[in-house]
Amino acid sequence: MPMTRIDWILLPILLAVLGGAVLGAYLIAGFLGLGVLGLVIGVMARRIELEKDGATSNVMTTSLYAQQIEAQETMTRAERAERREETRVLLKILSMAKIVSAGFVILGFGLFFLFQLG
Repeated sequence: MPMTRIDWILLPILLAVLGGAVLGAYLIAGFLGLGVLGLVIGVMARRIELEKDGATSNVMTTSLYAQQIEAQETMTRAERAERREETRVLLKILSMAKIVSAGFVILGFGLFFLFQLG
């Protein structure tokens, strides 16, 4: 899916916020902060990926899960196709978040071990 005009407009804002988060984590906790920031992003991306189809892994959500399955079974073909497309786009975004997370973890913990412990 190509980037739209609004995507190009919001991209510098996203990069500035991401850069600010990286700089803040580095100034507060050094390279270890970058590694922890990467872990937080990775855990959030993994959790969102696990819950893309609805509520999971909680005793309190069993009835909610059943309701979600019933709603999915009653969807029309067009609604199912739309849901699959939304899931595909979400997984694409989450894969980028996991790559950024892995980069922060490798960079942060790698430089921490190199400069602080080495």
